[in-house]
Amino acid sequence: MGTPLDRRLDDARRVLIYRLGSLGDTLVALPCFHLIARRLPKAERRMLTIHPVGAKAAPVESILGGTGLIHGTMRYPQGLRDPRVFLELAREIGRWRPDLIIYLAEPRRAWTVWRDVAFFKLCGVDAILGAPLDRDRREHRARADGTWEPEAERLARCLAPLGDAAVGRRESWDLHLGAREIEAADAALAGWDGARGFLALGIGTKLQPNDWGDARWRATLEALGQRHADLGLVAIGVAEESERSARLLAAWPGPTLNLCGALAPRESAALLRRARLFLGHDSGPMHLAATVATPTVAVFSARNKPGTWFPYGPGHRPIYHRTPCFGCGLVVCERLKKICITSIAAEEAVAAAEAALAEAP
Repeated sequence: MGTPLDRRLDDARRVLIYRLGSLGDTLVALPCFHLIARRLPKAERRMLTIHPVGAKAAPVESILGGTGLIHGTMRYPQGLRDPRVFLELAREIGRWRPDLIIYLAEPRRAWTVWRDVAFFKLCGVDAILGAPLDRDRREHRARADGTWEPEAERLARCLAPLGDAAVGRRESWDLHLGAREIEAADAALAGWDGARGFLALGIGTKLQPNDWGDARWRATLEALGQRHADLGLVAIGVAEESERSARLLAAWPGPTLNLCGALAPRESAALLRRARLFLGHDSGPMHLAATVATPTVAVFSARNKPGTWFPYGPGHRPIYHRTPCFGCGLVVCERLKKICITSIAAEEAVAAAEAALAEAP
């Protein structure tokens, strides 16, 4: 017979998954998307998410499209405070008539979660799974080693009634890359002298506190290049990062290739599978590298608590300085001049990269 939840899941034909954000936010939720697909294989699964307007943000379709994990998206308007926009979204959800809402929002205050739940009930949906109505599920748990629980694990706890998201298994991070993405990556590398062995560089970031600065990246690349001139260096990212990446690639003595703007996110994932190491900021490309099990050396600001947004899995070396102001959540840091990230020296990144390369097969 099964439990009431089992019967509800068996009867669900339309499921709306609520997860905002773009590349990194989507990737850390991959184990939950796999769990949802396993438990609701017969349901049409749409994702309620922001459709980014900035060139630095990747739309969800470019990440999960073709995977079978979702079947489409519904736009969450960024101007939701406008009552007219609010009502139009409510009508759109009501017209589709989902049987179930799966709540996968980022950590939020209690009143925000209750507001979201009230909104979905206003849309005519009574079944809402995963909403963290208790504080423990809204926040990342502190750990004995001084770090905090990764977002992927907090989300998995929220969906525990649905089953085990198996966050620690590689198959839970499978992007289901196809022949088209692999062929596109191979074509981008074809004829390049560094294709036999290369590092990937991703200096893009949407947030000012997360930017380490060109001078530190240049010093890092110059020092690494002295020891590894036999390796190539590929820059990935969006088109508007191409000029900046080109200036940094000039510091590398070996073969270089600037692919900023040339590859879609899933094609970049196929390319990153071939990289020896990813170097970059706390960003979507960093999570993309971790998703395909490529080791990363990532420079972090302290705007988030350590661990919550570190790349998931073994072999990664996040560099994080825990300053007194850690966990500030600032979008722009002016008063303290980004002391958390600017206190990280190029030598730290070089040492981390050397250690990672020494372990790489």
